Amino acid sequence: MDLNKNNIKKLRGLIVFTAFVLLAVIYVRDLVNVLHIAVGIIAPFLTGAAMAFVLNIPLCGIEKLLFRKQRKRLERFQRPVSIVLTLISVLLVITFVIVTVVPQLGRTLVDLGNQIPTFINRTVTEVESLFASNPQILEGIEELNLTEMDWKNMLNSTIDFLKNGVGTMVLSTVNVASSIVSGVVNVFVALVFAIYILAQKEKLGRQFRRLSQAYLPEKVNRSFLKVCSLLYANFSRFITGQCLEAVILGSMFFVAMTIFRFPYALLVGVLIAFTALIPIVGAFIGCFVGTFLILVDDPAKALWFIVLFLLLQQIEGNLIYPHVVGGSVGLPSIWVLAAVSVGGSMFGIMGMLVFIPLVSTVYCLLREDVNNRISFTETSLTKASLTKNSLSKASNKAEQKK
Repeated sequence: MDLNKNNIKKLRGLIVFTAFVLLAVIYVRDLVNVLHIAVGIIAPFLTGAAMAFVLNIPLCGIEKLLFRKQRKRLERFQRPVSIVLTLISVLLVITFVIVTVVPQLGRTLVDLGNQIPTFINRTVTEVESLFASNPQILEGIEELNLTEMDWKNMLNSTIDFLKNGVGTMVLSTVNVASSIVSGVVNVFVALVFAIYILAQKEKLGRQFRRLSQAYLPEKVNRSFLKVCSLLYANFSRFITGQCLEAVILGSMFFVAMTIFRFPYALLVGVLIAFTALIPIVGAFIGCFVGTFLILVDDPAKALWFIVLFLLLQQIEGNLIYPHVVGGSVGLPSIWVLAAVSVGGSMFGIMGMLVFIPLVSTVYCLLREDVNNRISFTETSLTKASLTKNSLSKASNKAEQKK
């Protein structure tokens, strides 16, 4: 009877699951729209959770540095003061990057704009010289019979294009403005949510563990919490190692450019350090901007800067990055490069950032499982060998007694 009830429950669950799958297939477009709306609603909170995870790293460092000796009268001020100092530190770093990079880029663009008239005049002179030395070009232009063109239709088409273009431009401006306002609101909500998480992280952690304990079997709960702890450790070490590697690379460029008397040494060093937060390929963005800046000042030095970048990039990519970042997450160098390649090809920059700690977690779990299996096999073989030896000794003693 109990067996029939269990079969009926399983059959009922299978029918319900099949019905849900069929409904999802039939209304797949509506389901995608609902998921898109849901992701849009929870996106600020997901962003806030990610911000809280990143800000928690300097927060822990500040708490250990300033509040090493716990005092009851200062305990209630520990977390608010640490959060404020963390936010101030992040804002100072962002301000330093903006103040260093943006004004110099603006001056470079102004210099480039001042050089454009000279470039145009030189181009006009060269074209006139070309026409003077090659009369056949003028003859070919005269044979085009430009006077027979329907200038009226061309003018009407141009006016229609401008009218449509103005409407499109206004609509695009409205869309951009609404996107900016929406982005600012989402960032503010995410920041407030991140501050709340940082202020209540111990309480939220206890609630999360109680939920998993309540709804998961004991063995599954232990494994789940172990994986979560390993993921947290690997992501924290990866972010720390990535920031350390970016500082090392930016310092290398600043020192090398100062020694070889390249212009914009501090600017390019800060820019490359900031873009190097993107694994492996981020420094190339800084190289492009740095080459552009130096090209305006001295084209010959721009070529030598590319040579210097390729040299330092080889040192960083083959020696510093795999050891600093790979060592921080406990992942061998070859698997760091593989994780960056696979993650970048599948999900772009975000894939590069996420795949290294994910692969590190899988690598640690797999290594632990392999070691456990090998030790279990070796223990079993040792026990079997001891049992065999004891049996042979017992049989030898029995033969001696006979």
